Amino acid sequence: MAEIRTSDVDDLLRVLAALDDPDAIFALLEDLFTVREIRETSQRLGVARLLAAGKSYAAIEAETGASATTIARVSKCLSYGSGGYDRALKILGES
Repeated sequence: MAEIRTSDVDDLLRVLAALDDPDAIFALLEDLFTVREIRETSQRLGVARLLAAGKSYAAIEAETGASATTIARVSKCLSYGSGGYDRALKILGES
């Protein structure tokens, strides 16, 4: 993923790290992403939460509406990714 880490990405990271107000962050997300992209990204975090809780793919699909492909992708990231989901779940008090 080193090729994705550009100066523009670093600028976005600095902006996100500097924002501490959820409404300001949401306003940025609304400007950056479509409603669908925000929902899908949020859904992935919900899938990660349920996978970490030991739920089955079928239960997660039924509860979230996420596809089996999305669930598998999130599961792979939880097991072999960069640890982003783990950090996010710790922030949410889920891990």
